[in-house]
Amino acid sequence: MSKPIVAVVGRPNVGKSTFFNKIVGKRVSIVEDTPGVTRDRIYAEAEWRGVNFALIDTGGIELGSSDAILEKMREQAQVAMDTADVILFLVDGKEGLTSQDREVAGMLMKTGRKVILIVNKIDSGRLPSAFYDFYELGLGEPCAVSAANMLGLGDVLDEVVQSFPENSEEESGEAVKIAVAGKPNVGKSSLVNCLLGEERVIVSAVAGTTRDSIDTPFEKDGEKYVLIDTAGVRRRSKVTGDIEKYSVIRAIAAIERSDVCLLMLDAQDGVTEQDKKIAGIAHEAGVGVVVVVNKWDLVEKETNTMEKMRSDVLRDLSYMTYAPVVFISALTGQRVERIFELINYVDNQSAMRITTGMLNSLLADATARVQPPTDKGKRLKIYYITQASVRPPTFVCFCNNAELFHFSYVRYLENRIRSVYGLEGTPVRMIIREREG
Repeated sequence: MSKPIVAVVGRPNVGKSTFFNKIVGKRVSIVEDTPGVTRDRIYAEAEWRGVNFALIDTGGIELGSSDAILEKMREQAQVAMDTADVILFLVDGKEGLTSQDREVAGMLMKTGRKVILIVNKIDSGRLPSAFYDFYELGLGEPCAVSAANMLGLGDVLDEVVQSFPENSEEESGEAVKIAVAGKPNVGKSSLVNCLLGEERVIVSAVAGTTRDSIDTPFEKDGEKYVLIDTAGVRRRSKVTGDIEKYSVIRAIAAIERSDVCLLMLDAQDGVTEQDKKIAGIAHEAGVGVVVVVNKWDLVEKETNTMEKMRSDVLRDLSYMTYAPVVFISALTGQRVERIFELINYVDNQSAMRITTGMLNSLLADATARVQPPTDKGKRLKIYYITQASVRPPTFVCFCNNAELFHFSYVRYLENRIRSVYGLEGTPVRMIIREREG
């Protein structure tokens, strides 16, 4: 089940980044950004009163010439409209209501999303007279906050959580949900068309739940699938680097709703930074992954060209060596049929359950081969291991001292589990719990 998405929108210098950082980095929320290359600072997971959600900082609406103003507003508002369940519209309480605020408000009202108006920089208990001008925007009761001083944030988060749509359970079960993700111009649309193919049985084209993506159910060889359309990823033409960031946001929305992510790479470009970010999103989301190297027909072949490319891909995606890699041409259809085999295989691996007895037998063998670590005369004792959930397979290890459970030993146990049971194409989660012997 995907997390609700909250977008922070507003013109420059109203305090969006300060607001974003306070929510995700301080005690208001209990979650921080995951370190590493997988996510940048425009996206973070947050939690309030036991409800998890994703927070997006859309950046300032850049003002330039009169034509550029509307263009940038549309870009920002479109991002919020396409991805958010709730939009937080920040304005500057010290500067007061501006014409740009009115323009943005007008566009946000047309999105049909829940919009919460936040008047920032109200640093004292008294509301300035300019505060009441914001009622003109027609967005309901403004929330007075001081992001810098962390005043009023709790009230805003209470309203945010109350505004989330009901957790309507999407049809779980039979259909495998597939997200096709990748940077612009990598061939996603061509692959989608290829996957649907001439023999497709399209049940319907359903506007997708909270993300306004298009979900396309179809059948192939008696198996049911749902393709989650990520066509909203922007093209590179006439856009700044910010739009590359927004393509990550759109990928997040699709990936987190999927069972299997087809991570598309361009065979001519290899693994780029954008590819690493999208791969990291899939890894953290815990979905199954198949790495699809497209445009293989355009690569000059030599001896072992494919194996060298496979090694390069797995080296650059070092945290995702569990993912199978397939080389295709969406244009010619080369090896596209192989993708369905891998989708089914990875989905089954992600849903695999291993009995506690089998796991503890493996644990006994693993600890006999490599003794658990010690520190200052204290040795790690692992009492038992059990599987807590699937998608992704999640294992809980009970031990005497979690601090002694070094990361390298966690990785060792994960590798032992994979060596025996496969779990190819899926991340594995290891949770360490302390308990008395």
